[in-house]
Formats: sequence, structure tokens, C-alpha cells
Amino acid sequence: MMRLFIRAHDLGVTGAERVAERLCALGLDGVQLVAYKVLPDVAYAPGAIDGARAAQVSAALKAAGKSVPLLGAYFNCVHPNGEKVRNGIEVFHDYLRLAHDFGCDTVGSETGSCNGDPWVYHPDNRTDAAFARVVDTFSGLCDYAKDYGAYVGMEGAFGHVCYDVKCLASAVKEIGRDNIRIIFDLYNYLDASNIEKRYDILAEGLQTFGDRIHVFHIKDCVVKEDGSLVQCGVGKGIFDYSRILPEIKKVCPDANLVFEGTVGEDIPDAIAHIRERL
Repeated sequence: MMRLFIRAHDLGVTGAERVAERLCALGLDGVQLVAYKVLPDVAYAPGAIDGARAAQVSAALKAAGKSVPLLGAYFNCVHPNGEKVRNGIEVFHDYLRLAHDFGCDTVGSETGSCNGDPWVYHPDNRTDAAFARVVDTFSGLCDYAKDYGAYVGMEGAFGHVCYDVKCLASAVKEIGRDNIRIIFDLYNYLDASNIEKRYDILAEGLQTFGDRIHVFHIKDCVVKEDGSLVQCGVGKGIFDYSRILPEIKKVCPDANLVFEGTVGEDIPDAIAHIRERL
């Protein structure tokens, strides 16, 4: 059975107990957890959280019957500032070590952009050198994760190094580790040039990655007059989830569906929209 989750920091509350209360009120199954974005006492820095604190968070969520399919420790592994890359790797290592304390087994990140900040398209993203850096970094993360029985989630995006399904698949093949999982975000792969092919891209992703997809990010968008895409609440844009969800179910009948970027008053409407189509 497919389950519905949301990014914890999209709920508009902080602290594990308040997150759990909000999940219960909304009828959601749990959260994609970026701890340093929802726990006021946890910074984005190496060593900022330990196993005891992670276990406290897990206990609060489990007491409410909620789970954590994915820990987010997103960092830009091709950032031109090497210190930021090293810091990101160290934080990611922390969450791999603590994954099971959180009641989770997968820590995820996108593949980043040579632009640095913000993570937007840069021509160097499409070079062999950038691709090699991604492969090297994620290979190291997978090797580190293996010692802790954890998985590494990779997420592609149009403006990043792994900009389409084929590129991400090539990276996964080059990495060659069996503890890679895929975070599939259809919206991430889209821009004005391919928005009309969105369902073809979904089909390509499902065929390419299959049950290696651990999380599907659930989003929606509208197309502005200039052709640019703007994210909106799920059910208020152009994504046809009556078409999308059955395709996902064929390949991943127990899929983890995570609302990402749907906030505030849009959340209940988005939940109702997806529930009706499930």
C-alpha cells in the first residue's frame, strides 16, 4: 500500500512532538526529516546531533504511529568552495551513522551544481569533470554507509549535474554499489523545453529505476506566460495524478509518496487530492 508523507519543515512547526501532533491531525504517515530544519537545538554542522537525541525524535514519532522513510542531508558535492563540500560530507556521515537511531535507513541528497549558491544551472554541470566528482563523492558515501547498514539516496534535477534520468542512471552504474536508492522527483527534471513530455519522463524513470526508487516527491506546478514553471500546491496545477499514481503503483505498489514544497493551507487540499486518487 502506498503511504503519504511530507517534509517535516513544510509543516510550519518545530520539535518532534509538534511535528507528530500535526501529522496526526492531517492523517499523514510520517515525514522526510531534515533534522536541522525542524529541531531548534540542532545546527547544520558536524557533530551537532548524537544517537540519544536521534532516538528521542524517533520515539516521539513512533509513539504517534509515524515513521521516517528518508533523512535529508542535502549538500552541493560540486560546490566550488571545497570547505562547504567537506562540511556537507561530514554532516551526511553523521546522519548515516545515526540513521537507525532515527528509525530510518536512507539518507539523501541531490547531485548539486557548479554554480555553488544557489544550486541552479551552470554549463560546467554538463562536463565529465563534474560528473566524475559526483560519482566519486557518492561512491564514498555508499562505502561509508555500508558500515552502518544504511542506504544513500540520489536525486536528479534539471539544473544539476545529474540533469535527467539517463545521466542519473549512468552515475548509479558508475558508482556500482548496491546500497544506492533513488529519490524520484518528476518536477525536478522539467523546464520549458520538456514540460509537455512529463509523463514520458515519468515512464522513463519508472522503467529505468524500478523498485530501486525509495521515495517519490509529490509536487505540482503551473506554466507562466514566459514558459517558466512555478511550483504550486498539489492539485492546483497541471500534474494529472489520476494518471501518475497508477503508473507508480504498477512498479512500486508500496511507494513512499512525499509532499515537498506544499505548505500552509495547501496541505489539507493536497492530501485530499491524492487520497481521492489512491
